[in-house]
Amino acid sequence: MRIDGSGTPRAHCVLCPNPGPMTLEGTNTWILREPDASGAVVIDPGPHDERHLERVARSVQEQDAQVLMAAVTHRHPDHTDGSAYFSELTGAPVHAVDPEMRVGGAGLVDGETLGVDGLEVQVIATPGHTDDSVCFLLEADNALLTGDTILGRGTTVIDGDDGLGSYMESLYRLKGLIDEYGVQTLLPGHGPILDTPKQTIQYYIDHRENRLAQVRDAVEAGAAQIDEVVDRVYPEITEQLRFAARASVRAQLRYLLLLGELPEHVET
Repeated sequence: MRIDGSGTPRAHCVLCPNPGPMTLEGTNTWILREPDASGAVVIDPGPHDERHLERVARSVQEQDAQVLMAAVTHRHPDHTDGSAYFSELTGAPVHAVDPEMRVGGAGLVDGETLGVDGLEVQVIATPGHTDDSVCFLLEADNALLTGDTILGRGTTVIDGDDGLGSYMESLYRLKGLIDEYGVQTLLPGHGPILDTPKQTIQYYIDHRENRLAQVRDAVEAGAAQIDEVVDRVYPEITEQLRFAARASVRAQLRYLLLLGELPEHVET
């Protein structure tokens, strides 16, 4: 499995050396450039790892190009903490949905097209993993940059009590978008490239529906506290990842509450 250096004709991955349970092999920083163009866009500069950020900038320079714009898929520090240093290195503004994540850049609006030296990337709002999550459609390569909305391996965490409803809507939107634009490749924020987008999105939808069923069963069996549900739904979870399981269970319980399917005595 090769991640670093992978991509499509217009997308090139530079892998940050920050592996971990939540980042998999590390953060995928994506350099986007029209073939032979002198301007480039960087998606998700990554954490504040100066060697990584300098490597990204140098990689663009070695292509006789210049970073003219950067953007982030969402606010998490493994995607954004290096933005200020990267902007300082390259002079490029960093665009983001969250105003606090911008560095001399503007907001990202659903449906807008970012254009740099012939390259066009469409912003697709996909809240759920976080409320500011976006994907980027690289139509010329039939590719979709998914940030943490879709990972190269495993499934993502819902960061927020009310995020599951939005996340399910985002998954169904991506499912339709794959058909509409003929997307053939998913370029995730962590993990390897995926060349089965339809199957991957359906797996994510099925996984969430199955988890919801398990949470319903746990509550019906008497679980009334979040940790009790975690113990039933994730019996083999490690302590290192328990916080992620708790976040997912809480989001699922809140979703069931909104649907009117949760008894009042259950902790949310």
